[in-house]
Amino acid sequence: MGWIQKQIPNIITLLNLFFGCWAIVYAFQAGAMASIDDTGGMIIEMPEQLYYASLCIGIAAIVDFLDGFVARWLKASSEMGKQLDSLADVVSFGVAPAFIIFQFLRMSLANDVNAFSHNSILLGAAFILPMAGAYRLARFNIDKEQASYFKGVPIPMIGLLTASFPLIYWQASWFSQILLTPIFWFSYVLLSSFLMVMTRPMLALKGLGQKPKLYLPIAIIVLEIAVTAVFYRWMAVPFGFLGYCIVSLLYKKTITQ
Repeated sequence: MGWIQKQIPNIITLLNLFFGCWAIVYAFQAGAMASIDDTGGMIIEMPEQLYYASLCIGIAAIVDFLDGFVARWLKASSEMGKQLDSLADVVSFGVAPAFIIFQFLRMSLANDVNAFSHNSILLGAAFILPMAGAYRLARFNIDKEQASYFKGVPIPMIGLLTASFPLIYWQASWFSQILLTPIFWFSYVLLSSFLMVMTRPMLALKGLGQKPKLYLPIAIIVLEIAVTAVFYRWMAVPFGFLGYCIVSLLYKKTITQ
């Protein structure tokens, strides 16, 4: 029975990897479609598979949270589980989101009839994200100082942020047009990769119980996300991410104490 209990968190972690793989399948199948409207202009359309990729990443994030919770509840934490979790996270929150970026870049470049050939090297920028994520996870696994806080933004947050963009695009909001500009995605990849590999302390919920001074700013972030979700739906994800970064920067001393 003891051996079975120890393997339960690992099985849950593998489910994280399972949904990450499905996200890649959906993102890889998405492609980019274009049609001509009544005025002769080009309309860029995103097939629903990319939407499903976002949902799979969201499920992977829930599973990623559960494996740690279950491991602590069963007192079954192990070094193998830690390594397995990192391997799954690279796929679910690094590689899968990179394919979402890849497809958005394809759509962004689709206004050029030759975009899918001579500009193909530009699409490789999407894979900087999982490279930075893998580096961040490797550093996390050997760094003993990150028991109650993170150094750099954790890769699941970047994965969820990236996964929100297809959902935002489907809302057909003002931000949808920004998502069809290559400069946005090149900037996003560079900024997100930097946020992961930087060593600045960032808030971790696992150490929140010992830091009551953070309760108020966290409550403000939660309220911000809730209000934004009511009026702007999926835009709540990037707004919440921005709030998380601001709190982490403003409360650096409290986070590391």
